[in-house]
Amino acid sequence: MKSALVTGGAGFIGSHLADRLLNEGFQVTILDDLSMGVRDNIPAKATFVEGSLLDRELLGRLTASVDVVFHEAARVSIRESVKHFREDARTNVEGTLNLLDALRDSSVKRLVFASSMGVYGKDGVGVKETDTDVPPLSPYGVGKLAGEGYCLRLCPEMGIDCVALRYCNTYGPRQTPTPYVGVTTIFINALLSGQQPTIYDDGEQIRDYVYVGDIVEANMRALTTTAVNDFYNVGTGVGVSVNQVLAGVASHLGVEAKPRYLPKQRSELRAFTADVSKAAERLDFRARHRFEDRVGEVVDYWRARATRGGLPGFRAS
Repeated sequence: MKSALVTGGAGFIGSHLADRLLNEGFQVTILDDLSMGVRDNIPAKATFVEGSLLDRELLGRLTASVDVVFHEAARVSIRESVKHFREDARTNVEGTLNLLDALRDSSVKRLVFASSMGVYGKDGVGVKETDTDVPPLSPYGVGKLAGEGYCLRLCPEMGIDCVALRYCNTYGPRQTPTPYVGVTTIFINALLSGQQPTIYDDGEQIRDYVYVGDIVEANMRALTTTAVNDFYNVGTGVGVSVNQVLAGVASHLGVEAKPRYLPKQRSELRAFTADVSKAAERLDFRARHRFEDRVGEVVDYWRARATRGGLPGFRAS
């Protein structure tokens, strides 16, 4: 397999994945509507097509002559999905169905689907892939779980191998700043802008933060594995609190952070870390990076942007 389509390839994870694929010798086509993606993220050697997952005809043309599709495009905000559940479903469910419909007449041999820890509906430390007996807390999670089901059910019918990767909380350079997604990026931009960071709940809620380079590596393992038509947690298995994230960011910036605490959000888990043993066993994947070792890279990225006058000015959430 030497040609790839990356949906959402102008975005945070998709652009890093496109870089890696190009370095591995792939011909890469990127599909992105630039609603969240950024033109500056698009690698010069990639073929870029501005368009939507809702354009079934366009998807048919793009999948006609590629070997593998990495489906990264999505609306990714848990909180926004509660307010705008129809829009969330149109992109994350209907868009995925459009892609699957296009694959029926394609040359694609493998689909790697970007899912999320949002599919889990209850708190837990070391949550296994089978722990989905409780419905997801957010419409975003419902949509991702539905997307997994459609992909894993329909791809084998088409003779296409499918791997679904349930990403934990991803951080790294290029994360698109919004008020709701990517707490590391949100905190950095707030502190660089002289704003008071806001934390919902008491800040002791735990998440499994995974570096974007590890997410890319998991996708590359999904490309070559024989353990297909299955889903895998992609995380570190280690919990970091929101207060620890803020402290790490503030330390690298050399500032003091005094957050404003607001009530807990009903659509979010209190504590979550992933059991990553299945990915280790079947994909030979293990996250190599710890949050404390990589947060400085993200700080430096945004500090350089600030020097060039490029801060977006979103408030922390």
